Amino acid sequence: MSQTSAEAHTALGFDPHHTQASHDWFERAKRVLAGGISSSARASTTGDLPYPLYITRGDGPYIWDADGNQFVDLLLSYGSAILGHADAGLCDAVSHQLRLGTMYGTCNTVEVELAEQICRMYPGAQLVRYSNSGSEAIMGAVRAARGFTGKSKILKFEGHYHGWVDVLAVSNRPAPSESGPLNAPLSQAHSRGMPSGVVDDVIICPWNSPEILKDILDRHDGQIAAIIAEPIVANNACIMPRDGYLAFLREQCTKRGILLIFDEIVTGFRIHSGGAAGLFGVVPDLAVFSKAIGGGLPISAFAGSKPVMDPVAANTVKHGGTYNGNPLCAASALYTLRKLNDPAVQKRISESGQAIKEAVRRSAQDRHIGCIVQGPGSMFQVVFTDDPRPLSHYRDLARADVKKFAAFRQSLLEHGVFINSSGLACWFISAAHGPDQVLAAQTAIDAAMDTIKN
Repeated sequence: MSQTSAEAHTALGFDPHHTQASHDWFERAKRVLAGGISSSARASTTGDLPYPLYITRGDGPYIWDADGNQFVDLLLSYGSAILGHADAGLCDAVSHQLRLGTMYGTCNTVEVELAEQICRMYPGAQLVRYSNSGSEAIMGAVRAARGFTGKSKILKFEGHYHGWVDVLAVSNRPAPSESGPLNAPLSQAHSRGMPSGVVDDVIICPWNSPEILKDILDRHDGQIAAIIAEPIVANNACIMPRDGYLAFLREQCTKRGILLIFDEIVTGFRIHSGGAAGLFGVVPDLAVFSKAIGGGLPISAFAGSKPVMDPVAANTVKHGGTYNGNPLCAASALYTLRKLNDPAVQKRISESGQAIKEAVRRSAQDRHIGCIVQGPGSMFQVVFTDDPRPLSHYRDLARADVKKFAAFRQSLLEHGVFINSSGLACWFISAAHGPDQVLAAQTAIDAAMDTIKN
C-alpha cells in the first residue's frame, strides 16, 4: 500500500554518500553483464556517481533504491509506467492472467480484445500486429511499408529516434562534423556494426522545414516507401511540430504515393487517448506503439489501414515472433488502455504535468535563468539556453547548456526527484502523480535552480 502523504513527503531526499548497496550491485553486475548494464541507455552515470542506482521497488509515483533512498519518479521507465508503479487494478489483471498461464505459443483471446481496444482508440487503425519492444514494432512497420509500396528507401528526420536496430538507427544524434549541410543532411550510422547498405536506404531531413522536405522528396522522386516521424520529438528535447507541419506531411505523402508512419512509441495513448493522431487531427497510414501501452510490461504494436496491412494479413509480408501477443502483457495493456480511455485519467496526468512545467518556468524566470520548457503536460523537457528562440529541429539543440542541466538534474536527485539523466530526454507524468508529488517537485525545482543560478 502507498504511504500517507506526510510519510511520503518527509521520506524524500537523497544522500549521494548513502549508496553503498548500489555500488556493490554494480561491481557484481560488471562481472556478468556487458558493461554492467542491460541497455546502452543505462550507460550514463547517476549524476555525480560513477555507477547507476539500483531500484528495488516502486509504489504509485515513488521508487526506492537498494539503500532505501526514496524518489518521486519522473522517469517512469521512460514513460512506460503511465499508471504509476504497482497499480492495484493492473496487478489484479496481470495476476488473473498469470494464474491462467503466461504463454501458449498460440492465438489467445486477450490479444483480440486488446486489438479491438486499439482500433477503437487510435484514428485510422484497422488492423494490428504485436511485437515485444518498440524497435521490433518499428521493423514490422517499415517492412509493411516497403512490402506495400515495393520501394526501399525510408525518409526519417534528423534527431528522431526509432529504436536501436539497423533499419532506422541512423542520424539519431549526429555530431555537427558528421551532419552535413542543413538542406542535405548526411545519413550517419548510430553505431559500429551497421552495414552501409542499410544506412544508404535511409534519407535524412531536418524537422519542421517544409521547403527542404519538398526539395529532398523531389530529388528522390519515386524511390521512397515511407516518411517516418516522432510527432513530438521525445528523445531530443520534446521538440514540437510547428503548426500545420504534420498536416503538411500527410498532404505530401498522399500527393506522392508515400506512406506516413507515426512513431508513437512515446506519445501513443499518453498525450491523448488517440495519441498524436488524436491530438493533432492527422491520421497516418501506419503507427507504432510501445511504452505506455503496456503499463510497464513489454509489449508493442504496429497498426494501420486495412489496405496497407493486408499484405501482412495475407502473409506475403512476413512478420513473426514467439512472444507476440503474449497474454500476460496483453492483459496489462488492455487494462492500461481502458484506463487511459477515461478523460478524467488523461486530465489528471496532464494537469499534474502542467503544474510541474509551470514550476520550472516560474522558478527559472524568477532567478533570471535562460530556460525553455516544451512539450505537453504528460511529457516535456527542460532546456537551459540564453537564446530564447524556439527550438525547431535537432541542430537548434547545439544552443543547450548541457552542463547546467547536469547540475540541475543532480540537485533534483539530491532533493528526491528522479528524472532522466540525459539532458535531451523527457520528464514523464503518471496517473499516480498528484498534488503531493507536484509540491515535492516544486520544492526540489526551486532548490535546484538556486544551485545553478550563478
